[in-house]
Amino acid sequence: MKFYCKSLTDTQRLETREVMVGNIGVGGNNPVRVQSMTTTDTMDTEMTIAQSMRMIDAGCEIVRITAPSIKEAENLRHIRDGLIDNGYDVPIVADIHFTPNAAMAAARIVDKVRINPGNYADRKKFETHDYSDASYLAELERLREQFVPLVSICKENGTAMRIGTNHGSLSDRILSRYGDTPLGMVESAMEFLRIAEDESYHDIILSMKASNTHVMVQAYRLLVSKMSTEGMNYPLHLGVTEAGEAEDGRIKSAVGIGTLLEDGLGDTIRVSLTEEPEREIPVAQMLIKRYDSRRDTKNKAGDIDTLPYDPFFYVRRRSDQILTIGSEQVPRVIGDLSRSSSIKYEDLGQFGYLYSPNSDKWHVADLAIDFLYIGSNSLDFDVPGALGIIKDHSNTELKVGYYSLYDSGQIDQIDPNEISFYLCKDTDRIFDQIRSLKNCIVILESDQDHGFHQQRRFFVELIDQGIPNPVVVKRSYEGLPKEEFLINAAVDVGGLQLDGMGDGVWLGSGDDHSFVNQTAFGILQASRTRISKTEYISCPSCGRTLFDLQETTARIRERTDHLKGIKIGIMGCIVNGPGEMADADYGYVGTGPGMISLYKGQEVVEKNIAESNAVDELIQLIRSNGDWAEPCND
Repeated sequence: MKFYCKSLTDTQRLETREVMVGNIGVGGNNPVRVQSMTTTDTMDTEMTIAQSMRMIDAGCEIVRITAPSIKEAENLRHIRDGLIDNGYDVPIVADIHFTPNAAMAAARIVDKVRINPGNYADRKKFETHDYSDASYLAELERLREQFVPLVSICKENGTAMRIGTNHGSLSDRILSRYGDTPLGMVESAMEFLRIAEDESYHDIILSMKASNTHVMVQAYRLLVSKMSTEGMNYPLHLGVTEAGEAEDGRIKSAVGIGTLLEDGLGDTIRVSLTEEPEREIPVAQMLIKRYDSRRDTKNKAGDIDTLPYDPFFYVRRRSDQILTIGSEQVPRVIGDLSRSSSIKYEDLGQFGYLYSPNSDKWHVADLAIDFLYIGSNSLDFDVPGALGIIKDHSNTELKVGYYSLYDSGQIDQIDPNEISFYLCKDTDRIFDQIRSLKNCIVILESDQDHGFHQQRRFFVELIDQGIPNPVVVKRSYEGLPKEEFLINAAVDVGGLQLDGMGDGVWLGSGDDHSFVNQTAFGILQASRTRISKTEYISCPSCGRTLFDLQETTARIRERTDHLKGIKIGIMGCIVNGPGEMADADYGYVGTGPGMISLYKGQEVVEKNIAESNAVDELIQLIRSNGDWAEPCND
């Protein structure tokens, strides 16, 4: 196997072994499977059955249900039987944390058991230990003693297993040896996997989930590489955990999951949204549809023989700065009003520039574009000084802050001393010409099914040839419904951003410029390359959740979404809370019925406060740390 996938310029599915989960095959030649997880109390049998049926009706192929103790594990039998009585014969997965006895009970009832290696045999105390090789081996022997009984029961009952590493719940042992890293996530799973192989048990699916898309993608790639060196080919379950809700949750999930699907990795997926679980299914199906639709088409471009960048570690492609684009500048966003018959100052409101006639001033929002393309139009008003204007080369209007865009075939007309933009296709081989244009910003466009791979190949060529011109990625999705546009743009642009490719983004899709603009900024936020608004690391809820996650997330968002660049973790329970909030600024975590603990980073600052006061207390915590700003009511 080359690199971590079969091809870097074509979506070729990684060959994995088939694992049967009940009557559903995962991996091998099977399609990518869709799964989700119930949010009900597992002891509420009827409600869990009803929600599971809604999920299945929406297209869910595998249903996961939490089993925090033996009583919930044993109740899975009644849920399974109730589903069968209603004509629903789908695989049931027991989700286990902390309780090996619950896992062993569930393994005799359900089709698959999911364990989290970070807390199956360990209790996280956030302690650092200096292990010698001998003491670490002793820890692995202790792990073996606790894990082998579950393996034996799974073998005896034909039960599959998911070894599901969560970035937020790595054990103290792993953190002490490997740190809070993608490698630590991989080794956390591999320790359990090696034990299972020693016991000749192979009905295993693996996952490497994180809320940070960089960490998630790197961990999966490392896992595949590690498995390859050890002669393993287990199927992969993909997911971005704690993705959040609405458009932000969909974008974040698409960036992480879609990047890996483009690489041919992934045999089953779950989109984790802080919404009703049946709403996750269409998003997952949209992601899979991208690859089903091009199954019989191949990218005609040549493959990439060597990678000039590290796919397991984020480093941004080196580029020169021209204007505010490139080098250490955050990726820039370009808006497009070229199709307007005339442009008025109020049209700029869709792009974050709000004009107040009374004060004759512009208000610049957090999601304000950096450049506006006007095509052949002219502007009869002065734009804010922070906004650059891009016009067609044939447009002779000359003003300070205006820059010409040269189309494909016009490269010979570019004045090398003039700051300019050049629009080219990802199939164009114009590297020698670009090399001589030191003041030229490249707009890299694609309209191909394999556009992600084509554009990645273009970037690789730039790196190989040492061409430092900044590059803006341009993609258009005319005619697509909004959600489908959002998903496709997130994969195409976000995947490149995760590999450090792209100094800006230019999206096109219909006339809802505000939605397109929000999507562009959302992609950069999800790929952690430009933080421009409050980010909510919000878990999707499950039967362990100790408060109404959807309602609470909405209340917190209502009070805080005007804050710029703050990350707030909203966690239903303590299982993944502190860990998944590793890079969050503040945390809101359920610790008991009606009880909330507040975090600053990973440090608890308020324990077990009443839920009724918790949002107010969170706001006060943000204030006391100097991160609060009053909402702008202009």
